[in-house]
Amino acid sequence: MPLWPYWNWCKRIRMDRKIALLIEYDGTKYYGFQYQPNYPTIQGEIENALNNLNLSTERIEGAGRTDTGVHAKGQIASFVTNTNLNIKDIESGINHFLPSDIAVQKAYETPITFSPRRDAISRRYRYTFLNRPTRSPLSERYAYRVSKHINVDKMTKALFALKGTHDFVNLCGKYNGSTVRNIMDVSINIDDERLYIDLEANAFLPHQVRRTAGLLYQVGLNKFDSEEVEKLIDIDNQITRPNIPTLPACGLVLLKVKYKDMFEYDYY
Repeated sequence: MPLWPYWNWCKRIRMDRKIALLIEYDGTKYYGFQYQPNYPTIQGEIENALNNLNLSTERIEGAGRTDTGVHAKGQIASFVTNTNLNIKDIESGINHFLPSDIAVQKAYETPITFSPRRDAISRRYRYTFLNRPTRSPLSERYAYRVSKHINVDKMTKALFALKGTHDFVNLCGKYNGSTVRNIMDVSINIDDERLYIDLEANAFLPHQVRRTAGLLYQVGLNKFDSEEVEKLIDIDNQITRPNIPTLPACGLVLLKVKYKDMFEYDYY
């Protein structure tokens, strides 16, 4: 049988490429990462840029669905294209059509089977407190300001109690599936007026990091004992503490998504 009827199909298959993007964005004016009709989203802006370049008209896939107002330093997203453009031209072309608060820091060519969400080993988030008595209009775009003294030693003890596999039902928003998660790494650092809380896990629950930050803030204000934290996340013998605040999105940033032998970059 002659091959010519299948030539265009074969040619398209051979040209298919999977491109991954390392994306940084200021999420202040966006309704999260995931596309929503009639609302500005990070995914929507990136897809518009891809469409303008004739790179793709399909939905991109992101590693993490950041909420409204949440920022990212190391979001990873991917799309399939059959363009012949080199990787640097793809990178610069997308940036040309993106607004100033979203940028592709680097583009990578990956195996066609790569999935930013399924192939991720872990995700690392940071919540930033700004501890000062007066407002700072420039700084508060990326931090949650607290004017009272906070006990960092108690916060540190409570934070490290979260490490490991626990049930975080008391530290997340509404969720129908299992609320057991493995917190792989935690850290707390002070830089002048800023307090940084980092959490790394294979996956997070809705609002988990912001609610965890709210819990630690309560501990820092001596409104919550650090010893009670262990009871909150005890899989077998939990207490319920429904009044833990979910802190504002402005202080949260997706720092990095880790993969096996892929996308090594500095997130600090």
